[in-house]
Amino acid sequence: MQPLSRSPRYRRTSKRITALLAATSLSAAALFSVNAMASSHREAPSITETPKVDGTDFYMFRSYEPGRAGYVTFIANYQPLQAPYGGPNYFTMDPDALYEIHIDSDGDAVEDLTFQFDFDNNLVNGTGVTLDIGDKTLAIPLRYAGGVTAGDSSALGETENYSMTVVQGDRRTGTRTVTGSSYVKPLDYVGTKTLPDYEAYADQYVYDVTLPNCALPAKVFVGQRAEAFAVNLGQVFDLVNLVPLEGSITQSRENDDLVGKANITSIAIEAPIACVTGNGNGVIGAWTTASLPQGSLRDPLPTYEQTELHGGSYVQVSRLSAPLVNEVVIGLPDKDLFNAAEPSIDAALADYVTNPTFPALIDILFRDALGATSNIAPSNLPRTDLVAAFLTGVEGVNQQATVTGSEMMRLNTAIAPTPRATQSNLGVAGNDLAGFPNGRRPGDDVVDIVLRVAMGALCHDIPVNGVPTNLGYCAPEDAPVGDQPFTDGAPISAMDVQNVFPYLNTPLPGAE
Repeated sequence: MQPLSRSPRYRRTSKRITALLAATSLSAAALFSVNAMASSHREAPSITETPKVDGTDFYMFRSYEPGRAGYVTFIANYQPLQAPYGGPNYFTMDPDALYEIHIDSDGDAVEDLTFQFDFDNNLVNGTGVTLDIGDKTLAIPLRYAGGVTAGDSSALGETENYSMTVVQGDRRTGTRTVTGSSYVKPLDYVGTKTLPDYEAYADQYVYDVTLPNCALPAKVFVGQRAEAFAVNLGQVFDLVNLVPLEGSITQSRENDDLVGKANITSIAIEAPIACVTGNGNGVIGAWTTASLPQGSLRDPLPTYEQTELHGGSYVQVSRLSAPLVNEVVIGLPDKDLFNAAEPSIDAALADYVTNPTFPALIDILFRDALGATSNIAPSNLPRTDLVAAFLTGVEGVNQQATVTGSEMMRLNTAIAPTPRATQSNLGVAGNDLAGFPNGRRPGDDVVDIVLRVAMGALCHDIPVNGVPTNLGYCAPEDAPVGDQPFTDGAPISAMDVQNVFPYLNTPLPGAE
């Protein structure tokens, strides 16, 4: 990041800085205080203050769109729990933040390739849409003043653009290539009157992008999508206010608090496999982060262009790869620390994986309900099965040539994608090696998978190429309920999402 004295935002407000500091009674040293935050569906304390940089879900999978099997798709979702009617400003990205997708191709838990996204919002003509009211010309209070279509966006008074930079090596000091600086993020789905054909309008902003040292173009799209994370959110966090077993709860969309009810903002890239695997064994690790400037100073006389003054280096405030790790694995005192950390130092928090507390909570809540007479939490401590699932990858499936214990999503790019119609929403546990935890597809029911793995599913036989196989991490007697069909009752499958990039469905309209 540029030093404070060289930043464009500083130059625009340099004449006001003395008055600003005096008005707030702060010293310049306050600019460099550090904010620690976290990510993933509001699961850590500090992120509730900054939802624009809250990473919610991360997907990585061999593209299963027909004819695109030679590509890998990455989708990083941000800004949780978007009500479709949540206007009038809706869900622009933070122009002060840096959003990133990192790829480790050799297994050392350090990024070898990073896709960086930097957003910028602008008022058309510096004012947005204006109207003549008597003898005065005044800006309207909305971002638009009429219908918006694929062929005509002239009614928009505010635009949102972004740049995409590819960094080879360290994300801050590596070789940087700007692929484009004026990509358009479409307006969120206000409603069918404002946007009568949202799908056609948004599709025009899927871009072909040239990556450095890559023979084939990639695709990129950033914009609002329909939420695809199926979860019985309210009851799960009400001390799991349900009996989480198939047969005890009906699989129903009525149990789902997000799919069909909320939207999300997606950063999606589809890249040729050869351009992301580097010199490793074809298994890649990846995660998404968001970072903010280290210090900020609020302006008591804000303008559209300047509400705060920023300085210092970027500080990571959000991090996400595998789902539900910070929600149900990391202890409350360390949730913010986990999200500020890089994967290469995850060993400091490994106790939460080797000696997890979540299965013990399930035992406390459901031992009697399940008719058990003794502890139902797996007894194989340390939990080498969870270490494989979340920290090292599974040998022969998605383990990298160099094994570094770290929380990353891992994908074996040599495993062919499963066509949409034949995917198992239980992924590897459902005899579908192209699914979670070998990457993650939008149709993988990760809540059910994580529940089952946490309670010891990998201690029992799982189908590997159709053959019941024990992976050798633990024995069936170590996990007395590890073979039970745990579920939250909120289903999802590949048939519930699209079969074409960017895969997640058109967002829900704010009004019909």
